[in-house]
Formats: sequence, C-alpha cells, structure tokens
Amino acid sequence: MTDSCSTDEFNYLADKISSADFHIDPFKHIEIENFLSAAHFQEILSSAEISPHPFQSDEDLFKGMAEAGYSIVPFPGAITNKTEYIARHAKGRKVSGTHSACESSGVVFRLRKPKTPILIRLKAFIESEAFNRVLAEKFGIEFNHTRSDGGIQKYLDDYEISPHPDLRKKALTFMVNINPAPDSESQNHHTHYLKFKDSRAYVSEYWKGNPLVERCWVPWDWCTTVKQQTKNNSIVIFAPSYDSLHGVKAKYDHLQYQRTQLYGNLWYESQFTPSPTRLDWEDFELTQKKKGMLEQVMQTAVRAMNKLRFQDSKANIDRSRSDRY
Repeated sequence: MTDSCSTDEFNYLADKISSADFHIDPFKHIEIENFLSAAHFQEILSSAEISPHPFQSDEDLFKGMAEAGYSIVPFPGAITNKTEYIARHAKGRKVSGTHSACESSGVVFRLRKPKTPILIRLKAFIESEAFNRVLAEKFGIEFNHTRSDGGIQKYLDDYEISPHPDLRKKALTFMVNINPAPDSESQNHHTHYLKFKDSRAYVSEYWKGNPLVERCWVPWDWCTTVKQQTKNNSIVIFAPSYDSLHGVKAKYDHLQYQRTQLYGNLWYESQFTPSPTRLDWEDFELTQKKKGMLEQVMQTAVRAMNKLRFQDSKANIDRSRSDRY
C-alpha cells in the first residue's frame, strides 16, 4: 500500500465533489464533467492496463486481461464462466440473462494489480478513508456505518443490468467513464438514468412507502430513459433510493476497446440494515394484472348500475305519464 502522501495529487477530486451542486432529474445525483484533470486523464488513458492493443479474438482478450492484472469478478449483469461466454459469443449468441428482466449477460473484469504508477496511486486514493468519507458526508451518510468497495473495471459486450434502484444495503455509488476510444461517447454501452412510465409509477411509490421490502430490477419497457452518462471523464454519484433507476445494455466491439470505469460503492454494515422482504418485478406484474381485473369488474358493475338507474328512471317517467292520462 502506498503512503497517503503519494495520493495528495488527487485531493482536488474530493474538493470537486464537496462543492458540486445536486441535480434532481430523474433523481437526486451529482454529475461532474472533466472530473480528472486533463493531464491525469491523458496519463491514465495512456496506460497499458486501460488502453491495451486491439485483440484478435475473445480468447486473446481474456488472456490479455489476465496479463494486464485483471481478474473476472462476480457482478450483477455478468457471468464468471469464461468458457461459456466465449463459446456463445463466438457464435453470435447471447449468453442468457442473469435476471428474468434481462436478455443477455457479459463478463466484468476488475484491475487487481495495476502496474502503471498513476493507476497504483489512483487505486490507493479511491480506496482511502479520506475520499470515501467525503462521498458519505456529501450525501448525509454516516460514514462509520459503512464499508467501501471500488476499483477500475471493464465490461464486455452483452453486459446488461436492467433498470433498478439498487439494494437497500447499498449506501452510495459512483461511476467515472475512462473509456480508451475516441468515439466511445457514441457507442452503445453507457449507463441509462431512467424514470418509471406513468403506468408503472406505483412501483416506486410502493418502495417509498415500504422500507422493509427490497427493491428489484424491472423490465426496460416499464421505464423511460431521461439521460445517459456518455461523456468520457465524467462522474455520476448518487445515494440509492426508491426512484434512483439506472441500467446498462451493452452492444459494441470489445476487441477494439473495452467499456472502462472507475467504479465504487459504499455499503451499509449489516447491523445497520434490516433484512427486507424480497419482491421481484413479476410480483408487481401480477399485482397489476389483478388490479386490471378488479378495475374491469368495477367498470362492469358501474355500467350495470347505470343501466339499472336508467331503466328505473325510464319506468318512473312512464308511470308519471300514465298517471296524467
């Protein structure tokens, strides 16, 4: 572990976060463009771990990632079986989604052993208590009730995690785009920030009013994308809540370059997090169907009552006329 003095060069990043304004659409978050200084960002992109040479095949890519110090990590929206992924991807077939709301799965790598000096220092900085304490304080989170987790990650083609607000045990998330390709901003692998369609808004209201029920992933067609984090060298930070919907659905050529992020979380320690009841999107779908059936029954009953009222009113009019004559 490098000493704390060697990470002082990154203190300006904590200052940027401390002074940043909050955005509220589609949910409360911080977004900062040009997060790293131009000099730091260029030095990071120039490193072999971030910008390896183009690969000739998936097998070549996996070998290169290992040589660069990356390892496959268990991660939402991804599988860890290299053989399965390569076999299916080579045939142009998606790896089955890890969740019923998803169509595909990718592979996620984390850089465990950086060799380039600036990456060694950057890794030490984002793992430091000082940096993570600034994140917690900015969002009003009790830092001493959390643990941190972060690093440099690469996400392969077909990586998908459908819209979700994050688990209740997660206190905070940050993501910095450090993509090593000039055209990365136009590629299809960026994080979507979303809101529920009006017909599904009841789901977030349910999460809001039921803190002992776990939040879940939902299908893409339940939501509308408000914006995407496409800018390179941008950071987005948010504290998960009932409305913090975000998701990724990557489709791009990962042999030329890999979607790369500086990524991290704060997690609540287990003693400060209740064990919530689990509900999946199918449970809300069933509830919605039952609600629809109930509404149909109610509408039928209302129509029947209106028909009876009309018939009764008509009979009264007919009797009144007969009484006159």
